[in-house]
Amino acid sequence: MNNTSSTKSRSIWHKLWFWILVLVLSGTTTTSFGAITALFAPVEPQFFSQLLQKFTSDVLWRKGLPYQLSQPMNILVMGIDQVSGVAENSPDVFEGRSDTLLLVQANPTTQTVSLLSVPRDTQVLIPKIGIAKINEANVYGGPKLVESVLESTLSGFEIHRYVRVSKGAFRELVEQLGGIEIFVPQPMSYTDNTQQLKIDLKSGWQTLNGEQAEQFARFREEVHGDIGRIQRQQVLLKALRNRVTNVAVLPRLPHIIQVMLKYVDTNLSFPEMLALVSFSLDLERDDLRMVMLPGRASSSDEYLTSYWIIDQPGRDRILEQYFNFKLEDFNYNDLFYPIKVNETLSLEAKIAVQNASSNSQAATNFAQYLRDQGFYNVYVVSDWPDKEPLTQIIVQGGYLESAEVVKNALGFGNIEPASIGEIGSDFTVRLGEDSVEIINAFQEQDKSP
Repeated sequence: MNNTSSTKSRSIWHKLWFWILVLVLSGTTTTSFGAITALFAPVEPQFFSQLLQKFTSDVLWRKGLPYQLSQPMNILVMGIDQVSGVAENSPDVFEGRSDTLLLVQANPTTQTVSLLSVPRDTQVLIPKIGIAKINEANVYGGPKLVESVLESTLSGFEIHRYVRVSKGAFRELVEQLGGIEIFVPQPMSYTDNTQQLKIDLKSGWQTLNGEQAEQFARFREEVHGDIGRIQRQQVLLKALRNRVTNVAVLPRLPHIIQVMLKYVDTNLSFPEMLALVSFSLDLERDDLRMVMLPGRASSSDEYLTSYWIIDQPGRDRILEQYFNFKLEDFNYNDLFYPIKVNETLSLEAKIAVQNASSNSQAATNFAQYLRDQGFYNVYVVSDWPDKEPLTQIIVQGGYLESAEVVKNALGFGNIEPASIGEIGSDFTVRLGEDSVEIINAFQEQDKSP
């Protein structure tokens, strides 16, 4: 095989395993016990070994995969909490609470994969039970009930298939991959004897093993609680994406899939799996869009139990912009408020500015620049503890279309379609080294007569 063919083949495998193992039904990093696993875990690993040996080009891949994804497929992914008193090899391990719940859409029309994180405390109405948290639905009626409740909660959005991942999958997968590289933004240390949990992580870049990655996933902040853990879930997903595409990992993936078999329960058919593989060949790594279900934490005056109360207009906007699901009674021409700089960006947008550059005054100066442009809901947050080369426009609130407007208005920065910024903001602008000269130019321009 010549170098060109070898490079092309490796590129195809990078795409294929990246989407199979991490994105298109990959599974999920659960916020408590953790579970990230493979879409294709139910498939015999010999099948993949044969493909590894036989197919070396995009053309041959397509001949070997006759099934095509003709329309969007919506897949419910649940990371299941530990079920007390149940053996690891029992099918009852999938009957616990859904500690993590994700909605994943593979869309061949837009050539994107969209991922919606649903907080486990989301308030829902469960038939014959009443008001409850979404994580309880699997206990009362399994995946069918979860699908039904979630479809009702999401204004009739149809769910086609499900994947349930049992406890232990996340730690196992990280170990099988040889660890993952994570930036820990702050020291994480505490002991919870009731959960038999001890967390002790230092801040900074480091390669975490399975146990440490689980600690990162399970760390609970007093301020942000479960929402902060959802952010770390998305960080872990990106780290796994990077690790799976590592050349050293690719030859071991069939074995890894075989090991992960026991952790997965799904109703995906084999042809559907092959269609998802075929779909994945046309995707790029940046075609993943992640967002959290908009809402707020309930107050003690409202309920004795803490709930995540859904922001209904925000929910409908997310469904339209990320999942191409429109509701007739929702006004898509008024995504923000009446005072606008254009059709999709409001002057009332909550913009958090965070410095990740070597210029200690970058965030303060840039925030003032935005205020001078008429944005009055701008605030500076604590510096990001790592230096970033490029500025990120983090779509924290899920305003995907408005993010493009922000980028065009600034003239720099990369859009990060994930809820990994300042909680409570609509956008978080994390200023990298590329912003230093630009901000200086803004200031010089303001000084000009």
